[in-house]
Amino acid sequence: MELAHSLLLNEEACSQLGEVQKAEFLFDWLRYLDKLLLATSRSDVRERQKTLVEQLLSLLNSSPGPPTRKLLAKNLGILYSIGDTFSVYEAIDKCNDLIRSKDDSPSYLPTKLAAVVCLGSLYKKLGRILGNTFSDTVGNILKAMKSAESQGRYEIMLSLQNILNGLGAAATSCHRDVYKAARSCLTDRSMAVRCAAAKCLLELQHEAVFMWTTDLDSVATLCFKSFEGSNYDVRIAVSKLLGTVLAKAIISKRLGTAASRQSIRRVSLEEVLELLGTGFLRGSSGFLRASGDMLKGTSSVSRDVRVGVTQAYVVFVSTLGGAWLEKNFAAFLSHVLSLVSQSHPKATQTQIDAVCGRRCVSFILRATIGGLLGEKAQIAAAKDICQAIWKLKKVVDAVMSDGNLETRLGSADVAAGQHMLVCALQELGNLIHSLGTTAAPLLQDSSAGILDSVISVSTHPSVSVRLAAAWCLRCVAVALPSYLTPLLDRCLERLTVLKSSPEAVTGFSFAVAALLGAVKHCPLGIPHGKGKIIMTLAEDLLCSAAQNSRLSAQRTQAGWLLIAALMTLGPAVASHHLARVLLLWKCVFPVSPKDLETEKSRGDSFTWQVTLEGRAGALCAVKSFVSHCGDLLTEEVLQRLLPPLPCAVDLLTRLSSIVKTYGSPLKTPSVVYRQRLYELLILLPPETYEGNLCAILKELAADLTAPDMQVAAFTFLLPPLCHQDDLLILSPLLQETDHRFIEEQLLLGSGIACGSLEYDPYSIYEKDVDGDSVPKPLPPTLSVISSAVKLFGVVCARVGEAQRLLILEQLLDSVKHTKGARQQVVQLHVVSSVSSFLKYVAGAKGSLGPEEMRRPALALVMGALESSSPLLRCAAAEAWARLAQVVDDAAFTAALAQVSFDKLKSARDVVTRTGHSLALGTLHRYLGGISSSQHLNSCVGILYTLSQDSTSPDVQTWALHSLSLVIDSAGPLYYVHVEPTLSLIIMLLLNVPPTHAEVHQSLGRCLNALITTLGPELQGNSTSVSTLRTSCLLGCAVMQDNPDCLVQAQAISCLQQLHMFAPRHVNLSSLVSCLCVNLCSPYLLLRRAVLACLRQLVQREAAEVSEHAVMLAKDSREELTPDANIREVGLEGALLALLDKETDQRLCRDIKETLNHMLTSMAVDKLSFWLKLCKDVLAASADFTAVTCVDAMQEEEGDKGDDASVLTMRNDDRSRPFTNPRWATRVFAAECVCRIINQCGNAHSAHFDLALAQEMRKRDSRNDFLVLHLADLIRMAFMAATDHSDQLRLSGLETLLVVIRRFATIPEPEFPGHVILEQYQANVGAALRPAFTSETPPDVTAKACQVCSAWIASGVVSDLNDLRRVHQLLVSSLTKIQAGKEALSHLYNESASTMEILAVLKAWAEVYIIAVERHKNCRQPLKTTTCSEESVRNGSCSSDGLLDLVHTDLGTLSRLWLAALQDFALLTLPSEFASQLPVDGGAFYTAETSENAKLHYSNSWALILHATALWLTSTGFVVADPDEGASNLSRPVTPTSMCQGSSSGATVKSPEDVYTDRFHLILGISVEFLCSLRSDATMESITACLHALQALLDVPWPRSKIGSDQDLGIELLNVLHRVILTRESPSIQLASLEVVRQIICAAQEHVKEKRRSAEVDDGAAEKETLPEFGEGKDTGGLVPGKSLVFATLELCVCILVRQLPELNPKLTGSPGVKARKPQMLSEDGSRLVSAALVILAELPAVCSPEGSISILPTLLYLTIGVLRETAVRLPGAHLSSTVAASLQALKGILSSPMARAEKSHAAWTDLLRSALMTVLDFWDPDGTHRELDEVSLLTALTVFILSTSPEVTTVPCLQKRCIDRFKAALEIEDPMVQIKTYQLLLSVFQYPNPAVSYPYIYSLVSSVVGKLQEIDKRKPEDAAELQVFQEGIKVLEALVAVAEEQHRSQLVACLLPILISFLLDENALGSATSIMRNLHDFALQNLMQIGPQYSSVFKSVMASSPALKARLEAAIKGNQESIRVRTPTPKHPQNPGRNSSIQLKTNFL
Repeated sequence: MELAHSLLLNEEACSQLGEVQKAEFLFDWLRYLDKLLLATSRSDVRERQKTLVEQLLSLLNSSPGPPTRKLLAKNLGILYSIGDTFSVYEAIDKCNDLIRSKDDSPSYLPTKLAAVVCLGSLYKKLGRILGNTFSDTVGNILKAMKSAESQGRYEIMLSLQNILNGLGAAATSCHRDVYKAARSCLTDRSMAVRCAAAKCLLELQHEAVFMWTTDLDSVATLCFKSFEGSNYDVRIAVSKLLGTVLAKAIISKRLGTAASRQSIRRVSLEEVLELLGTGFLRGSSGFLRASGDMLKGTSSVSRDVRVGVTQAYVVFVSTLGGAWLEKNFAAFLSHVLSLVSQSHPKATQTQIDAVCGRRCVSFILRATIGGLLGEKAQIAAAKDICQAIWKLKKVVDAVMSDGNLETRLGSADVAAGQHMLVCALQELGNLIHSLGTTAAPLLQDSSAGILDSVISVSTHPSVSVRLAAAWCLRCVAVALPSYLTPLLDRCLERLTVLKSSPEAVTGFSFAVAALLGAVKHCPLGIPHGKGKIIMTLAEDLLCSAAQNSRLSAQRTQAGWLLIAALMTLGPAVASHHLARVLLLWKCVFPVSPKDLETEKSRGDSFTWQVTLEGRAGALCAVKSFVSHCGDLLTEEVLQRLLPPLPCAVDLLTRLSSIVKTYGSPLKTPSVVYRQRLYELLILLPPETYEGNLCAILKELAADLTAPDMQVAAFTFLLPPLCHQDDLLILSPLLQETDHRFIEEQLLLGSGIACGSLEYDPYSIYEKDVDGDSVPKPLPPTLSVISSAVKLFGVVCARVGEAQRLLILEQLLDSVKHTKGARQQVVQLHVVSSVSSFLKYVAGAKGSLGPEEMRRPALALVMGALESSSPLLRCAAAEAWARLAQVVDDAAFTAALAQVSFDKLKSARDVVTRTGHSLALGTLHRYLGGISSSQHLNSCVGILYTLSQDSTSPDVQTWALHSLSLVIDSAGPLYYVHVEPTLSLIIMLLLNVPPTHAEVHQSLGRCLNALITTLGPELQGNSTSVSTLRTSCLLGCAVMQDNPDCLVQAQAISCLQQLHMFAPRHVNLSSLVSCLCVNLCSPYLLLRRAVLACLRQLVQREAAEVSEHAVMLAKDSREELTPDANIREVGLEGALLALLDKETDQRLCRDIKETLNHMLTSMAVDKLSFWLKLCKDVLAASADFTAVTCVDAMQEEEGDKGDDASVLTMRNDDRSRPFTNPRWATRVFAAECVCRIINQCGNAHSAHFDLALAQEMRKRDSRNDFLVLHLADLIRMAFMAATDHSDQLRLSGLETLLVVIRRFATIPEPEFPGHVILEQYQANVGAALRPAFTSETPPDVTAKACQVCSAWIASGVVSDLNDLRRVHQLLVSSLTKIQAGKEALSHLYNESASTMEILAVLKAWAEVYIIAVERHKNCRQPLKTTTCSEESVRNGSCSSDGLLDLVHTDLGTLSRLWLAALQDFALLTLPSEFASQLPVDGGAFYTAETSENAKLHYSNSWALILHATALWLTSTGFVVADPDEGASNLSRPVTPTSMCQGSSSGATVKSPEDVYTDRFHLILGISVEFLCSLRSDATMESITACLHALQALLDVPWPRSKIGSDQDLGIELLNVLHRVILTRESPSIQLASLEVVRQIICAAQEHVKEKRRSAEVDDGAAEKETLPEFGEGKDTGGLVPGKSLVFATLELCVCILVRQLPELNPKLTGSPGVKARKPQMLSEDGSRLVSAALVILAELPAVCSPEGSISILPTLLYLTIGVLRETAVRLPGAHLSSTVAASLQALKGILSSPMARAEKSHAAWTDLLRSALMTVLDFWDPDGTHRELDEVSLLTALTVFILSTSPEVTTVPCLQKRCIDRFKAALEIEDPMVQIKTYQLLLSVFQYPNPAVSYPYIYSLVSSVVGKLQEIDKRKPEDAAELQVFQEGIKVLEALVAVAEEQHRSQLVACLLPILISFLLDENALGSATSIMRNLHDFALQNLMQIGPQYSSVFKSVMASSPALKARLEAAIKGNQESIRVRTPTPKHPQNPGRNSSIQLKTNFL
């Protein structure tokens, strides 16, 4: 293929290739040439032009395939447009000659077609340059058309389109001829030709004025004709033509174009609409001919014309645009509604016609109003629709007021107006539904009276209207949940008042049912009590039904409808009414079969009607119960539910005889009854009706083969039974399109009605499958079949085998014995049910049964495989494979395959070949992969042959589809066939005519399957792989150029697969360009493919995709669709705009995911761009209300408002990328803002640091940081938070919350001491205020409370007056909730008020917690040193001030908090305690809504708990509440004194009891939560809970409680242990350890207290009996589970071992583990270890002496272990924090009083000696611990020496080793180690007990003195060495002080010479280093002190050594002189500072 990549065709290489490869080679060369020509310079092209033209024209004769000819023509056009044009005439002549040729053979056809295409391309590119030749060419082409076949006509039309496009107005002379030719083609029998003709005419109308003036009527009639018998593509193309032409007629009138100058007649809007209306109502029969038929009343408009015209309406309005529609809406609406009005009785003469007509009208309204108008215009439109409803209502009222009842109901007016009303009501509902809460102003506008109008038509005589009104109310309720309860009340009230009017009973019961169906869409729900009212009313209606025969049926239906709808509210509501429902259910059926018999003989037609209605209703109610309340279906309920079932089945078997007896009025009720029973049985588990299986099966068989079924509803029954993928080869109508809503009626066929509400009123409360549109139940006659088919599958699989065989044979016979059209119907039903049965058995992994079952099943399926209906063949092929799957026998499967092989070899008819080829594919789908390869070979061989059968595109389509299934299922086995299959696919792609789109679609599926099979191997580099890859890419390129959208969608998904497996080989820029072009395609499936592909691309390379899109938009002029404005807003903006228009749910989901991926990878780099996008979306409609007001004002006041005009100007002139985006899009934009902030959080720190951001911005202006956009973020959050839409308000508040949390601490560089958010406090306040108004829904208020507390807690605002604004909002909501659950709004469910109350309490809790924290921090010395005095003052005042602010409400708050906690505690009780809960619920929830309330409590309890604990702490548990007894909460349960019910009001608890209760409440909640932490427990909750416990244990009273109740302490410790094990977070573990420490302190206090009181009591008694308090009593045993100390040890060991695994004896004990180097822990790790050690050191104090002996070894092991593991050498001989902690703990343990207590003294001494021995062993000679830090170990020794009793350390062997250690340390060179050693020695020498200190003094003094005497030889060089000498001197001086009198003189005699040796004389002093000078000063100073102190010794030494004396004197003299010299100019800092700093060094001991 590489050879194909040259400018000229490599003819030599080409000639050597085979036929298929040659075609591939040529196509590849043309593709390459297409790109190359544009990139080559003109001169180069001109050089080679001649050769190139020859090569290209010679290709014309090589019979090129369709894609090749298209590319060939394109290249010719480009070549001439770049190069010279003088030879172009020859080319045109050559093409014309080829076309004129008389050769009609099929082999010559491709040449002719290629010539036609070339002409089109040349004229399109060169246009008017060829002006003088065009008439000949056009004439020639049109002449050729007369004899051309369909493919020729198709190409000629497209070619003419191109010629017209290129020539423009120059072609006027032949417009008429082209028009005539195209007219005939527009009604061609080939659909592709019709499409092409429509495109040609669309091009023609640009210049041909006559089309939209004089010939407008005939164009319209022509289009109507073209719609007849059309397919979907034709309808799209022709409706586009018709709509555009009509719109043009209107526009030209407006613009006053050339047309008006030529005084051609003008067309008014009325005329245009009249034209369209004619098509809609009379079809294509024209104006004159229609009259006769119309009078006879025979002709009915064919559905396809009606659907086509419907689409034309939409195109017409869309072309004129939204602004036009806004102006002309009233006229348009009245016209569209009149299409189903009484003035055209023909259009709605049958129910079927009426339903279809209504659907079309609804579609027109939805597509125009919903798609083109912004929210503001939609509100205006809704008012217009409402006006229309009022008008129609008046007509009905006038008729109804007529006295005569008979004329009333029979009146034509009423009947005819009904359809208009239905359409208007449904559109009104849809409108309000899509507006959501933004429709609030519309409903509040009393002048419009929307609700009144809808409610007033609820009593209309027509059922359809009543249902539509109910549906409309449901839409209102879903959109505006605050209207749900008032509407429900209003309807219930009307229902009760008008109980005697049949219309009112049904109308308002429909409304109530619809509103109940809306509840599940409204999270805030309805008050629980409504259920009770509805249930009572329903019972009342059922009971009173018999009283008045006129109302019986209506009341019965209404009663059951209400009950069924009530069940949709779910188990929480249904459980309360279940008993009554079951009772009613029991009563509705007779008890025994005998009663049924007697019933049958009684009664008349009417009573049976009512009875059947009632029983069907009851079945429906039970079905609703079973499907919505599955949780309540316990064994017990099932037992009560089942008894009436046998009777219901019994009645089913007798229905036919009852209908015979009482005649046709019972026909419909009996069908409805059947359907209801079948539906219920499908839902119930089959075991429940096992006794009735045979009876049911017989009835089903009878239903399925009933003689009175006339119509075969294929498209309704079969699709669920076919495989989703197989439906693609059938009618494109089965695929999803934007027009599915109206196209469905064509799908069902002529005799079948579309679905509509009136066929099944019970569907009004069900959730519709298609999202939010009206439910569309089919007529009962159809739906009963569908239910029967489903149920048959279940029942047939359950009956015995004999019965099953019997029924299958019976069905087979019934198919054989019926004849003609009915046979098809029966066959359809039978095959459907058998399919359903096989599907059920296969799904349940069952088996078919004995062999004789196979024959009837096989015969049934085989017959259907050869049926004339493609859908039936498709279902049969699926059943065929399922049969093989169920039999599960390889021989049987092979036999089935063989049957198909034989049929395919012999048969020649299309039906057999398509059916059996698909059967092979499905066999492979279910049993593939395992089948033998020989089987695969023969299968592939046959399918190859079939797929090349060019005589029948159908056979090709099915065979290729089947091949794609085989490829998919064979997997790796298919590798051998990959190459031949691929070349087959390419050959067909290059040769199959474009008119056979379905073949191309199947080819696309095959290619896709092949790419999947090859998978990642496509990345390979071998020749074979690259050939395969090139072929795949070539195939994709051919499909991308195909005119059919679905083929293009296939191409995109193939490229998507290729990109996944071999991304380097897919050209991203061309793929992205293809995606952008199709982004707004009119075909839904193509848009879906585009977005699925985009979603995948942006996951890997978002930035590249985005760049390619923008580049493409800038380069291309016309290619891109006008909708996607990529040039200005980038691909991201285009996607956002598409999201706003798109209605398909799946597509919207993909768009959102794509945008999220793009945002994640690019938002940080393109920050400004993304923020601007979001801001544009949020701002586009934020101010539309403001602007409209200004507009109105300006018109009135003329030129007054200058600033106003500026505002409006700004609005109109600046072309906004987004015009009025919908609220859902704005919500998404607000969510994007939050995501952007979070993305920046993971990026550069400058995003949240203003100073750094500004600095980096200065360095490089391209740098962009989030903090610089803070004003925009606040503005966006503000706009969203103050919008009309509640969802948007929630998103806005969430954004505000994120902004506050992220930016609260960022300082403002220009104003030190302030933060940047401070300047926005007004905005924040303004954004929050609206959320606290009375009409705001609770969820918005709850969110706003959260923002309030975050704002106050953030500390942004320090000034109290500013804080008060926001604080005031919280105060207002506190007052609102004080009245508890009684006072809140009754609009929503009680749980909504619970949510609001708890949100307020949680917000206050957060504020209180922060206030207390700040107060604490403030009382500690202020850390900020930079603040000025004033700000310090303010700071302290504000932190106290915040506490003062809260303080005023603390009394109320504390009560409410305690009440909420009590509620929470009750709600968290396990279900077995349910009986003990208060009957009427808690303080803030009601008993019935407790389930819903739990969620809200679980969201807020933690902070409330923390706040309550803090409050109790602040009171110290000692003051009683001022109003303890009389609470001022007006509610029956006063939660102030806990657990004190209203019944026991007399017993007032003592304060002690109250506190105990509160204490246990807090403790209980904490323990309950912490001991069973769920995985979803938030960090916030756990931390708050632990902080609450800490606060609680901060005060003495709770500590005494814990201390005195040991079990409680142990339980707490075990719970904390579990928290530490399950939560890794260091902060949580530290908080837990803090609580542990407090528990141990509490225990210590308790033990001390007991000991103290015991001493006081037994003052006289002998002392031995005393201290047995503490754990371990006399024995010293600690029982696990009963011991506090043991639990603490477990917990501490857990912490220590997790940080230092080596402490685990199992690890270190085993010989394999080497002792590791000591390690430094992380900061968190160090903190945890230190905290654990602190706790360990406290433990001995909790034990008795014996107990302390038990735990001491463990404590010592752990403490010394930490020392060993973390004693790392640090620079400067510092100790690591863990070592310091372990030494501190060691000191604590060693100095424990237990070491001295007489009972434990001896044992402790032994253990401590062992511990000392262990520490000494760390210096072991074998070097395992060589890395340890000597200083740490020496310090440990010193701790032992100083903290234990002398007998531990004075044992000679230990003492000697200690002394050796010190000696060795003195020898270490490192000066820092020496300093520390001297310091430690100093403390040892000073130890008061001589027994301890003297041995050290004797052994070590000589070393010290020796060291110091070295000073002459080794002068100190730096400060460290200087300090060594200074510390040494201090040791000697200390010795002098300690020594006994007689030895002191000797010591002084040693010390003086050393000191004097440090002195310098005055000469040396001048030249000495600063170190030496410091040493000199130090020595001099000390001498001055020692001299006077020991004067006698001093003198004697001086006398005995004159040299010393001289040196001393010289030094003193020199010193005085230097002081004199220094005083005037003090250059050097004076030295005493150094000295003092040394003394201040903290001695850890």
